[in-house]
Amino acid sequence: MNILVTSISKKVPLLKAIKKAGKKINAKCQIFGADSQLNVIGKYFVDQFWLMPPLSQLKLETLISYCRSNNIFAIIPTRDAELLIFSEWKDSLKEHDIFVMVSDKEPIKKCIDKLEFYKYSTNKNYPVIPTTENIVDIKAFSYFVVKEKFGAGSENIGTNLNMDEARIHANKLRGPIFQPYIVGKEYSIDIYINNEIKAKGAIVRSRDTVINGESQITTTVKNDMIEKVCCNFAEELGLYGHVVFQVILDDNNNLNILEINCRFGGASPLSIAAGLDSLYWFLLEAKGIGICDSPFVRTSKELKLIRYPNDLVIDMKED
Repeated sequence: MNILVTSISKKVPLLKAIKKAGKKINAKCQIFGADSQLNVIGKYFVDQFWLMPPLSQLKLETLISYCRSNNIFAIIPTRDAELLIFSEWKDSLKEHDIFVMVSDKEPIKKCIDKLEFYKYSTNKNYPVIPTTENIVDIKAFSYFVVKEKFGAGSENIGTNLNMDEARIHANKLRGPIFQPYIVGKEYSIDIYINNEIKAKGAIVRSRDTVINGESQITTTVKNDMIEKVCCNFAEELGLYGHVVFQVILDDNNNLNILEINCRFGGASPLSIAAGLDSLYWFLLEAKGIGICDSPFVRTSKELKLIRYPNDLVIDMKED
């Protein structure tokens, strides 16, 4: 029983975490890594590498055939751009006993579209940061954040801009949206939502050092309020699997939800180390095994993750 991880790029910590979880299921479990680029770093950290066609060219039948011929029972997508297509395919894949860690299409669409996310969330009375396509709609703030309406939150982002600067930056984007610039402490919240759409557990971690939108240094913290709000929101949205909330606690201790990433995050291995065994729980559920007997046990001590470059030296195969 093997696992396919797509868009592996250089996501080495994730691949190592998946391999560890797979071995807990079956000592002979192999990790198949897929990417549309040949020379990716991740290929050196999987058991088998598949040069997968780009998503625009990949056919469902090709994916099913590959999985069946390689005894693959679980797929873990890792890139935002592939979530919707896997959500469309997951029922067909399930008919072939291939299970995907991905939410349904509608919840993903709500999270990808930042304006729709704001409208839905405010209607449900969740504290989401004000978001608009017209900067004058934002009152009582002098500085702003400008980002793309769709895509990763850090993509082409402009932060701490005055109104004139924000408008100039918006002209550089395809579909700009505006948010107030809020001073406070940033946190990520890793949550696992089981196949009954119930939160199994959550880990809050502070974003201590952020580069290109990803935490390079992050520390677990205990905050019952943040955990409760985010778990309730994830359940109400109907999300599934491992998801990551991004939030800010402002100087008045008010919670502002920025976005939800419907996939495993770059620094999410810290939450696994802290007891959120989401990859293992997904694999258990994929095999039809309940996870009630695999409880969420949070570490008593807080943990810090420091991400850093590392080297790998391998033997060259002879021709």
